[in-house]
Amino acid sequence: MACSSSCRIFALGYLAVVAAVAVWVGVDTLFVEHADASFAGVWLFVVTAPTSFLFVSLPGALPLLGVIAGAVSQAFVFGGAYRWFLNRSTHAQRVSTGTA
Repeated sequence: MACSSSCRIFALGYLAVVAAVAVWVGVDTLFVEHADASFAGVWLFVVTAPTSFLFVSLPGALPLLGVIAGAVSQAFVFGGAYRWFLNRSTHAQRVSTGTA
């Protein structure tokens, strides 16, 4: 079943939020001086949780793959959930009006 355009917009909106947080983390890491450590990088894991948390304990740069996997999988889940709720409400309206 193909996803409607509003479903795609919802999923792409989530990916835009993740991208905006990634840009903010990059700017904070590269250009902002801190007296001590910054927790900005944690926000990438928070906006892509719970999938990204599965990758946190992996060595090296592999946790960043968790952020990517989390963002993509969550976009699919959010898009699918949006479509399910949209179809459910449309079906409920048809049943209540007797046009189902």
